[in-house]
Amino acid sequence: MDTIEAMRVFIAVAEHSGFSAAADAMDLSSVSVTRQIVALEKRLNTRLLNRTTRRVSLTSAGAAYYQRVVQLVAELDDIEAEVSSHTLVPAGLLRVNAPVGFGVECLGAVLAGYNAQYPQVKLDLSLSDRMVDMVEEGFDVSIRITNQPAPNLIARKLTDSRVLLCASPEYLARAGTPLIPADLAGHECLAYSYVLGGENWSLHGPSGKVIVRVDGALRANNGYLLREAALAGMGIVREPEFVVGEALAEGRLVQVLPDWSPPPVGVYAVYTSRNHLAPKVRSFIDWLVNAFAPGTSAVFR
Repeated sequence: MDTIEAMRVFIAVAEHSGFSAAADAMDLSSVSVTRQIVALEKRLNTRLLNRTTRRVSLTSAGAAYYQRVVQLVAELDDIEAEVSSHTLVPAGLLRVNAPVGFGVECLGAVLAGYNAQYPQVKLDLSLSDRMVDMVEEGFDVSIRITNQPAPNLIARKLTDSRVLLCASPEYLARAGTPLIPADLAGHECLAYSYVLGGENWSLHGPSGKVIVRVDGALRANNGYLLREAALAGMGIVREPEFVVGEALAEGRLVQVLPDWSPPPVGVYAVYTSRNHLAPKVRSFIDWLVNAFAPGTSAVFR
């Protein structure tokens, strides 16, 4: 069995939710697709897919396997593309989407270096906290702040960012300082709209994981607005370090429940296709990976 080819077939089945659709997409026979999936499951000694007469879905083991192999195959394709097109110079318009906070605080600082290295690439950077449709809106690369990149996109991890709970000294003087996670239920907690289940805050601390249901007078779709509301004394905010780090360092915000931390979030560069990756896209993603490697970025401590 060609393991890499079997991985590609598995990815196609997972993304098309069916053997026949995957076979059509890869120009293979349904028999060949089925045979390779069976051989892969036998090799791994685990079931990767649930089969019904109507559709195919990932098992829990299959979902975990998919997350790993889709990036592995993407990196392999990138390596092969780099070798096969090493004479091509990155050039042309590169459309990039990024969240507002990350774009302002972190991304702008690395663009000058990329521009100096690849002057023939013109960057068109769009900042938005909403989840854009990369294909429909024509973006080559998008930065996603998440712990679960969309399965239909290729993702390369850039870094992790701590997520912190904080509030202004004025708010804490007025409302009191939470001493245990359960105390958050009695406070004004400012929620970020684009987080599913944003009213349930997960925290990890000395006694393990707890989930606290919170409430507050403000819900917004931008981390900067929530930070400013927290600075104005409106309540407790939960935001990545790159949004609140400067205000914390200056004492304008104070960390709340420092022994209890929300899980960190991953920062990913995502793109839509593994096939024939354009040099401008590959070079930009490689630049970001190097720029945010451990020890190189001051915004992630």
